[in-house]
Amino acid sequence: MAGEPQADCLFCKIVAGEVPATVVRETGTTLAFRDINPQAPTHVLVIPKAHYPDAASLAAAEPSVAADVLREAGQVAVDEKVEESGYRIIFNTGAGAGQTVFHAHAHVLGGRGLNWPPG
Repeated sequence: MAGEPQADCLFCKIVAGEVPATVVRETGTTLAFRDINPQAPTHVLVIPKAHYPDAASLAAAEPSVAADVLREAGQVAVDEKVEESGYRIIFNTGAGAGQTVFHAHAHVLGGRGLNWPPG
């Protein structure tokens, strides 16, 4: 059921404290932690604590929580001191776009030049 923890989901296990992560921010609805394979000096994932497979399903079911994820992504940029130099917020949706964990999450990338277009 959407929103409920999934036993086989890595990010649900991180939320539950079953898998360690380097947490940088936490709210009642979100968790932000460092990516274990960073693609930039700042690479933090911001996830909803509730399980939704991707950003679109999260936004459709719980728009206020989707807004919380975006707000926290912006606060991560401030905390990591990349808000002035620039940063990118990325939601990958589907395996063809590079999504490897099917729990909605935003990548916050910064701290180096980020060429456009990505990928």
